[in-house]
Amino acid sequence: MPSRLSALDASFLYLEESTTPMHVGGVSIFRRPNSGFDYDRLVELIEQRIALVPRYRQKVRGVPGNLARPVWVDDAEFDIAYHVRRSALPHPGSEAQLTDLVARLMSRPLDHTRPLWEMYLIENLEPSGRGKTGRIAVLTKTHQAMVDGISAIDIGQVILDVSAQPRDVPDELWMPRPEPSDGQLVLDALGEAVTRPGEVVDNVRAAAGDAMATATKVVGAAGKILTMARTASRRAPGLPLNAEISTQRRFAVARTDLEDYRKVRSAYGCDVNDVVLAVISGALRNWLLSRGEPVVGSSSVRAMVPLSVRGEGDVPSSAAGGSLGNRVASFLVDLPVGEPSPLVRLHQVSHSMREHTDTGRSVGADTLVRIGGFAPPTLHALGARAASVMSRHIFNLVVTNVPGPQFPLYAAGAQMLEMFPVVPLAKGQAVAIGLTSYDGGVYYGLNGDRDAMPDLDVLAGMVQESLDELLGTLRT
Repeated sequence: MPSRLSALDASFLYLEESTTPMHVGGVSIFRRPNSGFDYDRLVELIEQRIALVPRYRQKVRGVPGNLARPVWVDDAEFDIAYHVRRSALPHPGSEAQLTDLVARLMSRPLDHTRPLWEMYLIENLEPSGRGKTGRIAVLTKTHQAMVDGISAIDIGQVILDVSAQPRDVPDELWMPRPEPSDGQLVLDALGEAVTRPGEVVDNVRAAAGDAMATATKVVGAAGKILTMARTASRRAPGLPLNAEISTQRRFAVARTDLEDYRKVRSAYGCDVNDVVLAVISGALRNWLLSRGEPVVGSSSVRAMVPLSVRGEGDVPSSAAGGSLGNRVASFLVDLPVGEPSPLVRLHQVSHSMREHTDTGRSVGADTLVRIGGFAPPTLHALGARAASVMSRHIFNLVVTNVPGPQFPLYAAGAQMLEMFPVVPLAKGQAVAIGLTSYDGGVYYGLNGDRDAMPDLDVLAGMVQESLDELLGTLRT
């Protein structure tokens, strides 16, 4: 019997809209090794490692009459050349050209008749560094239905090694299992209906896009959010961060040094994640002022901040992968964009985060999963339609913070230099911010709606400015 999608995973399929595609992504920049790295080498690498992620050779198959949730079946016509693609930037291969290409590629929905992922090798990046070494980029797109919420592994992870010498992976002959007939799928669904009859009605409603039925199922979880998080009892501030969004995106990046965050943390006795949120607060403040928006002392931006509740030491932890399960919590934090002092902003953010932690008013991962649109490994959005509608009133943007290794990683001998997350937008939200710490750097990826955020690069540029403001307080 084929594996059936969980209610959470199926919701990402049922509730996907053209303006809110349910895939997550990442952009990794590599230094091309002397031995070379081209499209054929990437395909060979994927072929060697794809057995480690068997879901990537499976597609979604619906059940006739929507009597049960869809199932995963092997794609007998799996074509790796369809999923692994190549592109090249025109001369000079600037960062602006790269981010524009990433935005266009991430705007396109995935083909639901095939396995729900794509990978792009992007060539002709402008050389950088003393030796003007050549660089390449790898962009991954994975539908959130592929994420199981507990132990998800992305295709972008399995191609990486801790040394320039690739690890040995045993060869495996893959033989696709026969796809079940419609009759077999119906019989399986009816068999399950005997033990869970109410699920048949739920499945038909969900597949038909019955938003009211979906909203009814999330009321309990949403109510828990409202009672567990004090900030959620107040409507989120009305800001240009909330807007009707289109099908097209913009993407921008920012680079900072992890050591700078550690310096601020050591000086003021806070967490690195507090410093991150204070930096984002300052960047948002300066961006709002650049737009001529009214910013007063009480102005705030409400962020949903998914974090691991494990003690991870000095590197802030969001559960972007691994088996964290219910150790994930999501905090609703009012970022003090109205406060002109960077140090006071830091103290306010630190106090707010400490208050959430000490009083247990965080929203547990199990609660968020019941909403039907939140996958703990990705920590990117409340994806269900009803939850997305509510998100306009509960928070203004999502900020995900994913810890990465503080040592270099390699793909087929190519050293990864930088890694930028691409966080999907929730309905009605104009921008989402993701950041990853890796090998001494903290890398921000800003995903924004193309129409609502024409100045996304301005906001990205203000990240370093905000960090510099905080560093300036250390010298006074």
